[in-house]
Amino acid sequence: MTHFSSLLRVLPACFLLVACPAFAATTLVELAAEANRPAANDLVRATVFAEASGTTPGKLSKEVNGLIADALKTAKTYTDVKTQSGGTSTYPVYARDGKIESWRMRSQLVLESRDSDAISELLGKLQATLGVASLVLQPSPETRRQVENDAMLDAIAAFKARAKVIADALGKPYRIKQLAVHTNAGIVQPLMRGAASAMLASSATMPVEAGESQISASVSGQIELPD
Repeated sequence: MTHFSSLLRVLPACFLLVACPAFAATTLVELAAEANRPAANDLVRATVFAEASGTTPGKLSKEVNGLIADALKTAKTYTDVKTQSGGTSTYPVYARDGKIESWRMRSQLVLESRDSDAISELLGKLQATLGVASLVLQPSPETRRQVENDAMLDAIAAFKARAKVIADALGKPYRIKQLAVHTNAGIVQPLMRGAASAMLASSATMPVEAGESQISASVSGQIELPD
């Protein structure tokens, strides 16, 4: 009984020793920082299409599919260019009386390459039979990941620098209590859209200037300062 009473007297003291630090007064400060890094647009993505009109859907399909098949044969000679079938759509064209007078079919092919010269030359060959819906320049996934990582490190360093400025101004140490890191996908650079076919028609190849996209990272969080 004596031993149990002694234990009861000791336990509250231990509890107080553990619990007291939780009631220490602190000041929370919210802040944010960001950083930007340029990423080379080392990936070119182009969408080309075959389009035709006719009164018989079957013949129309044969014509359009034939154009796409020929384009695929030409594209396969460029080993550095990846090809992928895009969407295909067929829709009726109505006369003024509301009846169907013809049909229109459109089929797309997506080309992708890190070799801008190769895809430029290929587009120059395909322009004889196909139109160009769009041409987009962007960082490749590998380039984007590396630049995002570098931008995150820059943003974290900027956050810590701001935290130190605040702590030094108040003459106190600081501790990071909470931190959130965000990155954006960067801005995809569309080289051309819509009028691409007309521009291609004036040249055997399309000059491509890759340029750069900006990748940004931001850090927000809280720092804790003892009172």
